[in-house]
Amino acid sequence: MANSQPTGKEQNPAPAPVFDLPGLLELSATMAHEHRVAFAQSFASAVVLALRARSLVSAAPAAPLDLAEQRKAETIAAAIAELPAAEATRIIGGVYTALLPESVRARHGIFYTPPALVECLLDMAAEAGLDWKTARVLDPACGGGAFLVGVAQRMMRALNGADPAVILRSLKARLKGFDIDPFGAWLAQAMVAIALDPIARAAGRMAPVLTETRDSLELRQDEAGRWDLVVGNPPYGRVSLPPHRRAMYARSIYGHANLYAIFTEAALHWVKKGGVVGFLTPPSMLSGLYYKALRGLLASEAPPLAVNFVSERDGVFADVLQETMLATYRKGGVAIRGTVGFIDAGQHGLKRPRRSGSFKLPEQPQSPWLLPRTPAQEHLARRLRSMPYRLADYGYAVSTGPLVWNRHKRQFRENRGTTCHPVVWAEAVSSDGRFLWRSQRRNHLPWFAAERPKDDWLIVTQPCVLLQRTTAKEQSRRLIAAVLPEEFIRQHGGVIVENHLNMVRARDGNPGVPPAVIAALLNSAAADAAFRCINGSVAVSAFELEELPLPGPAAMMRLARLVAAHAPSAAIDTSLAAAYGRDYAAAA
Repeated sequence: MANSQPTGKEQNPAPAPVFDLPGLLELSATMAHEHRVAFAQSFASAVVLALRARSLVSAAPAAPLDLAEQRKAETIAAAIAELPAAEATRIIGGVYTALLPESVRARHGIFYTPPALVECLLDMAAEAGLDWKTARVLDPACGGGAFLVGVAQRMMRALNGADPAVILRSLKARLKGFDIDPFGAWLAQAMVAIALDPIARAAGRMAPVLTETRDSLELRQDEAGRWDLVVGNPPYGRVSLPPHRRAMYARSIYGHANLYAIFTEAALHWVKKGGVVGFLTPPSMLSGLYYKALRGLLASEAPPLAVNFVSERDGVFADVLQETMLATYRKGGVAIRGTVGFIDAGQHGLKRPRRSGSFKLPEQPQSPWLLPRTPAQEHLARRLRSMPYRLADYGYAVSTGPLVWNRHKRQFRENRGTTCHPVVWAEAVSSDGRFLWRSQRRNHLPWFAAERPKDDWLIVTQPCVLLQRTTAKEQSRRLIAAVLPEEFIRQHGGVIVENHLNMVRARDGNPGVPPAVIAALLNSAAADAAFRCINGSVAVSAFELEELPLPGPAAMMRLARLVAAHAPSAAIDTSLAAAYGRDYAAAA
């Protein structure tokens, strides 16, 4: 399975361009969609084959290019031949992925990891005690070969001085990569062959074959506990599983299955007791509802040793919506404390991780793991771990707006009819926390013709707090809430709330505080900073809202008095400072 975290571009200083990549992209863009994949594979193959005068690389699987394209490939190869192996593999992988259609890259996970992040994750494995002289290492999603090249180079350095033939035999016995895509497996092998070329020439033999085309998720009992390190950038994305595979990975699945969670459970099968798993993944597993089973599994079988967050997203990766974390876990370890750090993007590229403290898993490990996502959040995260109150303690639960608009297109109306109810779209919640009934965006009509009683479940008749479901960490606020007024509901006999909104509703008729108090809390700078310590994606999920630490009853009563007195937001933030810690503002 090709690496799926979209990590094609990074800020490390690269050599001056030696080929016309924009021209290649322009040429590729003129081709029919179905031909672009073949062109990308042929071009990458030609570049690798052009290196054969220098490298002992096996024949490529793709069809040859025409004469002009072949000359371009040879020009690139001549320049690449003078570069270090890590740079050579980065450029070849970058050219290949850039030529592919974006939809193909996303669907098949054909993206490759920046060398700086490869080195960081391998450093983390070494800090966990891995010995490169003896360790057996597996990359189960090796497409492109970034991790295989990095590990091979470390193994060669650790064996420096040994006979070249002995080094090659050692690597063949101790290093392996799997990929479900035959071309991805071949390209990974070609990258390894380039890296091993000097030692292979000294030994007078071909570089060993270290990759295998296979489905990594079809586990084999004879491979259980075989590896000291399972490392890589596994594919991610929601996937439908056949019953036998869902049963195979039942320990890590709750609801929807995600590929990287399944790969993590598979890694626990491959790695030996005391061994290390090191993966580059989105941080959504730290808090998302669908990863609660995975959190419980890791806490009991392979607790985290260290977590490093990539603190910048723009300019570091290509096509990234997800944030990124690098984590190591020890199979059979004890869930005491792990370390947390951050990788910054500086003027000269990605910097070495800087440690920012430690963390302890919650008593209920399926709950979100509260880790600081930025250095400024360290003290706040520690404070949040000591706050026991949640929305449920004040009588509230969270659900998603029931209306999925494209399932009911024929029932929307421009004008009100006798059976119509107003549609509450996400834009009804203003950025300053007011409810403004409006339908300004494309396809957003104001009325919904309900078909009773079939549509009764869509009609909201209870006052609640509405909260936007999609926000990004770059926004000044992640939590944007407003009270859905009771009089507006009464006036129209109920409303229809779309699914881009969350609804925070009282579970019975007597909640601990009024909805206006919950809205004021969620709109505060303190709650926003706290949520950023939990959330790992652009979605503001109902589960994460229900797990958000809240102030205790005394602080909530003070807040209720301020809301009743129509106090300004600055006074509300000041009141909440004591509950969340006075340094929460720096963490926002």
